Amino acid sequence: MAIAREAGLDLVEIKSDVRPPICKVMDYGKYKYEQSKKKSQKVTNKANEVKEVRLGRSVKIDKHDVGIRINQALRFLLEGYKVMVVQRFRGREMAYPEIGLETLRKVGEALEEVAKVTKDPILAGRQMTMMLEPNKDKVAAYLKKHKPPEAVEIPEEEEDDDDDDDDDIDDVTSAEVNA
Repeated sequence: MAIAREAGLDLVEIKSDVRPPICKVMDYGKYKYEQSKKKSQKVTNKANEVKEVRLGRSVKIDKHDVGIRINQALRFLLEGYKVMVVQRFRGREMAYPEIGLETLRKVGEALEEVAKVTKDPILAGRQMTMMLEPNKDKVAAYLKKHKPPEAVEIPEEEEDDDDDDDDDIDDVTSAEVNA
């Protein structure tokens, strides 16, 4: 006890059921603080938390905005969170749930490099949800290839534009126009 008093620390009994009892000289307040920090770190287990990513307030969402939501979901998945992707429907959009279903599938395809779909898109009321879970092996491989999370682009659909018929126009100079 004299040694603990001289050091300005506490004498803490570690095991009391043995003779002589085992004691340790330490700062007991600091010890309790470190124990509470360890306990709080264990409680915040990211694997059990679910982050929600909403694809706008309706199905009329731009491809660029979907790409932003994909990057947001990618960041959450790389941090170890589960992600729930939500597509909401408004008014007459409820008559066309396949539009929202296709958007959710594109999101799932864009994130299949790091995640697996644990719950397929399901329509419940006015919203369709899909659950993604990070695949630890794929996440580790992704982080080896890409040090900072890079932007993920949503695959674009091939469109046939017949409006771009620039080859039909002859090169006309201003002298020919004035003549």
